[in-house]
Amino acid sequence: MTDSNKPTTLFWIIGVAALVWNGLGVMSYIGQAYMTDEVRAALPEAERALYENIPTWVTAAFAIAVFGGLIGSAFLLMRKKLARPMFLLSLIAIIVQMSYNLFMSRAAEVYGPGSVVMPIMVILIGVFLLMYSKKTITKGWLS
Repeated sequence: MTDSNKPTTLFWIIGVAALVWNGLGVMSYIGQAYMTDEVRAALPEAERALYENIPTWVTAAFAIAVFGGLIGSAFLLMRKKLARPMFLLSLIAIIVQMSYNLFMSRAAEVYGPGSVVMPIMVILIGVFLLMYSKKTITKGWLS
């Protein structure tokens, strides 16, 4: 490997940030998927109804999105080309999940107009990670 194929410091910063971001996503998924009855009962009624009515396919998409992103981030840091297909899988699952959150659930009614910010941000980060992984492959940083 030549020095010209050595990733920049920014590559490592983005890789670590992606790993942390997706790790937080995994924690969020686990918190939602394994929410106890006691925790759910403590939620306001409208919020509790949102959680109780999440379809299984949305929960599955959430899992695929965050675990795919976490694995993609790990592959990116290991400098493996497998990062790109994992980020693609994650992005597809993000779009499925966020489509439900934005257009099919009552989240905006319960949380207000600010509830669209996070889904859009998640989609944009997913797109960025996919595009960035493609760029790193082109630069020869991933094998």
